Amino acid sequence: MIHMPLSDDVKGKAKEVKGKATDDKGKELEGKAQQAASKAKDTAKDLKEKAEDAFEGAKNAVKDAFND
Repeated sequence: MIHMPLSDDVKGKAKEVKGKATDDKGKELEGKAQQAASKAKDTAKDLKEKAEDAFEGAKNAVKDAFND
């Protein structure tokens, strides 16, 4: 059986739900914060990939301009 690591978003949601179920506001807020951090990390990763793609496109355009 293959075990997939849980994402920080899923772990955060579990903490949030556990906090709500046990009336533990600290755990609930910790879960929400972990989910927000996970989303921020995913957004940063997406932006990095887009910047890398844009850089490659610009580099290729310059190469093409000099090769023509």
